[in-house]
Amino acid sequence: MGIVVLLGPQRFTPTLGEAVARAGVEGRLASVTAGWQEREAEDLELHEHLGERTVNLMLYARAEDVFEKDAELFRAHRERQEKLRTLQALYRRRLAATRDAARRLVEAQGDEALLAPEREDAIRALSRLDAHHLRRVAAIDAEFEKRWRPEGRPVLRRHVRAIERQLEKVAGLAIAGGHVAILLNRLRLFGIASRVGGRPVFAWSAGAMAVCERVVLFHDNPPQGEGAPEVLQAGLGLVGGVVALPHAKRRLALDDRGRVTLLARRFEPDAALAFDDGSWLLFRDGRREAVSGVQQLLGAGEVAALEVA
Repeated sequence: MGIVVLLGPQRFTPTLGEAVARAGVEGRLASVTAGWQEREAEDLELHEHLGERTVNLMLYARAEDVFEKDAELFRAHRERQEKLRTLQALYRRRLAATRDAARRLVEAQGDEALLAPEREDAIRALSRLDAHHLRRVAAIDAEFEKRWRPEGRPVLRRHVRAIERQLEKVAGLAIAGGHVAILLNRLRLFGIASRVGGRPVFAWSAGAMAVCERVVLFHDNPPQGEGAPEVLQAGLGLVGGVVALPHAKRRLALDDRGRVTLLARRFEPDAALAFDDGSWLLFRDGRREAVSGVQQLLGAGEVAALEVA
């Protein structure tokens, strides 16, 4: 895959320009701000930060044009999204009891000879449920692709060709944050992962989540009450072995050892990595090469600075 850089939030501590320079990218970059939805085109700050050398692929606007002109595909897409929302709700219902049981066992004290096997099996049950959900989501997506073959439809194909022409003229791709489900949906709709080639990819916030192998939604203290991390769907898989957790200090109770333990153990062998302001992690050909400010959640309930061996 070449170079992929995951970064922390860019709003208050922008490090994207530094990362682009470190990766040796000197040409123009394509940008994806589809997660911003209707504000997709409001990318002046990003454009200026990168020396006015970005070209916005406008994936959100392109998708809206596709759905407006291809009513049949729009209806099919909407039906698929409704299935996915229903499936997510069913998974969430099962998740509550499974996670609560695992959490109680992680925090339980007593005879370790008796507790440890039960704790391990409870964590595995949580991981099995996550894997089951990912398979169900993948089956719905595969059915949609097989039946409708969206890339073969004329309107979408015209946009794909235009995107390919834009990508031919750039040296890298920058993927911003926003609404992660919409961002990932648009990236997939236009097949960006298969079209980026060996160009360096820089992704932050929801963008960092989207390029990993699976997307995990998380917030320990949302407005509606206590939250529980949940798997949304598979990501683009541009980097492996990582679950990206952006805005971690604001969204996770990192001082709660029980929560940290469960989150870390649940997604093993992938590393649960916290990305906050100023942090970044550079992969080259799938291997971690350099890191700054990234923290890893550990199975013992601790949070430690990530090091690259």
